Amino acid sequence: MTTLAEPGATQSSAGSSAGSSAGSSAAPSQPPTQLSPPAERTALVVSTAATVLLLVTAWALTQMLFLGALSQQRAQATLYDDFRAQLAAATAPVGPVVDVGEPVALLRVPRLGIEQVVVEGTASGDLLRGPGHQRNTVLPGQVGTSVVAGRATTYGGPFATLGELTAGDAVVAVTAQGTTKFRVSGVRRAGDPLPQPRPDGAARLVLVTAEGQGRLGALSPGEVIHVDAEAQKGLGAPAGLPAAVPDSEQPMGTEQTAWPLLTLCLGLLVAITTGVVVARQRWSAALVWVVAAPVVIASAWVTTDVVMRVPNLL
Repeated sequence: MTTLAEPGATQSSAGSSAGSSAGSSAAPSQPPTQLSPPAERTALVVSTAATVLLLVTAWALTQMLFLGALSQQRAQATLYDDFRAQLAAATAPVGPVVDVGEPVALLRVPRLGIEQVVVEGTASGDLLRGPGHQRNTVLPGQVGTSVVAGRATTYGGPFATLGELTAGDAVVAVTAQGTTKFRVSGVRRAGDPLPQPRPDGAARLVLVTAEGQGRLGALSPGEVIHVDAEAQKGLGAPAGLPAAVPDSEQPMGTEQTAWPLLTLCLGLLVAITTGVVVARQRWSAALVWVVAAPVVIASAWVTTDVVMRVPNLL
C-alpha cells in the first residue's frame, strides 16, 4: 500500500530547504567601518584647523598683493587731489615739522613709470598709503639730504623696481617750493661705500626700499637698498628738524605695538577654530562653515593688517 505524504509536511520541508539554500548562497553582511571616538575627534580638529589655516592664508595673500594695491591706489588718488589743492592755495607744507600722514611732495621716476605722492612719516602704517618722507631729514629738493622710503612688495609695492635704476636716470620732486630734478648717482646695497659728501648748496635725495634674493625674493624682501640722486642747486630749508626718529621709522623698522596686537589676533583665530570644532559636533559642517567663514575672513583681514606693520618696507 502506498503511503501518501501529508501536504503540510511536504510544504514545510520544501520551505525549509529553500530557506536553507537561500541562506547559504547570500553573502554575509559587513558592518560599516567607523572611527573610534578619539580618532574621530582628532580628524575633526585637524580638518577644521587646516580649513581655517587655508582661509587665513588665502585671504592674507589676496589682501597683501591685490586688495592692498587697490587700497593704496585709492589713497594715492585722494592724496594727489589734496596735494594739488594745497599747491594751488599755497598751503602745502615746507617743513621743518609736518603732521604725520600729510602729503609733502609728488615724486616722479620717468624711467620706471613711478608717480607717487609722498606722505610725512616712514612707520609701517604711514607707508600703507604710499612712500614716506623720513621726518628728521629735509623735504625733497631742499638743501641737504632728504630720505624717502617705500614698500617693495605689498600695498602696491611702489618702490619694487628701484633697483633697476642706473646712474644718470632722472628723478623729479614737486613740493610747495617748486620742482627739483635729480640725477641718480648710484644704487647702494649692504657693504657698498657711502656716496661722496654733498657739495654746499646742493640737494640729495635718497630713495630707500628692500629687495630679496633668489627666485622668490620678491615675496620676502629683506635687504635694504638705497638709490642716491643729486641736484646741483637746492631750495631753502627751514631750521628745526627733529634730531632723530624712532626705530620703527628706520628702514625695516617694526612698530612696537604690532607684536601685542599680532598675539591677540592669533589668539582670536585659535578661539574661532575651537568654536568651529565644537559647533561641528552638534550641527552639519556646511551650516557651521556658512556662519564661520565670514568670521574667519574678518579675523584674517585684521591679522593681515597687523602683519603689514612688521616691517615697514615689505
